[in-house]
Amino acid sequence: MSSSNTRPISNGRLNLEQQRKRAKELLKAVNAGERAALTRLSQWIPPRSATLRLADAQWVIARECGFASWPRLKQHIESISLANQRLQREGDLDRKTLHIRCGSDIQHSLRTAGLHGDFLEFSDPFCIGPLSDSDPQTLLRERAAFLADAFNLAPADALGRQQQGYGTLLKLDQYQRIVLWFEHDSYDQLILAYLLHRLRELQPAAELQLIAVDQVPGVERFIGIGQLAPEVLSWLWPQRKSIQPELLQLGSDAWHALTADDPSALLALIQTGTPALPMLGKALHRHLQQLPGLHDGLGLTERLILQILQREGALPAGKVFATLMRRDEPLPYLGDLMYWWLLQPLLTGPTPLLRIDDSAADWPQRIIELSSQGQAVLRGKTDGFASRATGYWVGGVELQPGRPHWRYDSAQQRLHLRSA
Repeated sequence: MSSSNTRPISNGRLNLEQQRKRAKELLKAVNAGERAALTRLSQWIPPRSATLRLADAQWVIARECGFASWPRLKQHIESISLANQRLQREGDLDRKTLHIRCGSDIQHSLRTAGLHGDFLEFSDPFCIGPLSDSDPQTLLRERAAFLADAFNLAPADALGRQQQGYGTLLKLDQYQRIVLWFEHDSYDQLILAYLLHRLRELQPAAELQLIAVDQVPGVERFIGIGQLAPEVLSWLWPQRKSIQPELLQLGSDAWHALTADDPSALLALIQTGTPALPMLGKALHRHLQQLPGLHDGLGLTERLILQILQREGALPAGKVFATLMRRDEPLPYLGDLMYWWLLQPLLTGPTPLLRIDDSAADWPQRIIELSSQGQAVLRGKTDGFASRATGYWVGGVELQPGRPHWRYDSAQQRLHLRSA
C-alpha cells in the first residue's frame, strides 16, 4: 500500500502551537533546499523568485490540514477550544437526556467531553442481512437469528444483545431530550432511518435532536464520529438540529423502501435527493450498490475487494480490509467482522472467486488472492453472481443464483430484473 493508505486516521485534534512549529520547520527546510519540503511547497505554491515567508509556510500548513487559509485554521482551533470549555461548564444536565448511537465507540468520549446523559447503543447492522417491515418484536427475533448465524453466536446471546436496544425505545417518555449521533455511511444511516421511523410511530414527548456528520474540518478522511477526539465532539454538540416532521417522514419512507422485496421504491427515493437529509440518500444509494452489478454480477464491496487484489497481488485479509476502508471504499461502513462475513461466499463453493491460505490462526493474517475464476470475472469472461455458492439479501431483496433476481446499473441508476 502507498503511504496514504497507512497514514493514521485523524481524530480531528489540532494544536495551534504545534501547527506554528510545523510552519517554522517547513520554512527552515525549504530555505535549506530539502527536496521533501520543496515538493510539499510545490503542491500549493507555484515557483516564484520571491523569498518564502513564514506566512507562506503557514498557508501551506493550513492547506495540508484541509483549510482555505491560516486564519481559517486558527478560527477552527479556537472554536473547538471554546466549545469544549463551555460544555465542561454547562454539560447536558439541564434536561434529562438520552444519547443514541449505533455503537459504543463514543460513550466514554461523550463523558470526557462533559455530556453525562444516558447512553443507548442501538447497533443492529441493517446494512447486511435480511430486513422486513415487521412489528419490532418480530424484526428483533428475525435479526437476532440472522446475527447468530452470521457471527457464530449462541441464539440466546444474539437475542439478548439486541433486546436492550429495541427495548429502550419503548421507555423514551422518561427523557426530555433525545439526541441521535450519526455519520453519513450506510451502517449509520440505515439504523437512523429505522430510529426515525420508530420515533414517528412512538411520538415521545422529548425534544428530538440530530447530530449528522459527513465531514470534519482538519480530518482528511472522515470515516466516523468514533474516530474523533472528545473536544471535537464538544464542537459538534452546539451544531445539533431539531428533528422536524419531514425528517421523521423521510425515515419512515426510507425504512419501507429498504424492507420491500422490490428495490424500485428505494431507487425512486434516492432519486429525490432526500432533501430533508441529503446524506441519507447517498447512503441508500451505496446500499443499493450491493445488488449484483448489471455487467459483472458483483456487489460493490465484492468488486472493490477483487480490484484491490488485482492491483496489489496476494495480501493478508486484514490488509485488504484496511485498504478497502482507507482508500477504495467511497463510503466506508463495514466493521472488521462484517467484512470477514462478506468474504466467505467469495472463498467457498465449486467456483470461488478468491483463494485463501488457512495456515494463520487469526483471519487478518491469512493470505488471500484472486482465483482464476475471480480473474475471469474481472476480465468480463464470466459472471460473479453466477459463481456464488450461496445467495444473500440486500434489505428486503432476496438474491439467489439460478433464480430471477435484481441487478443494478450504478452508472445509469437503473434496475434490471434478470430472469436467472
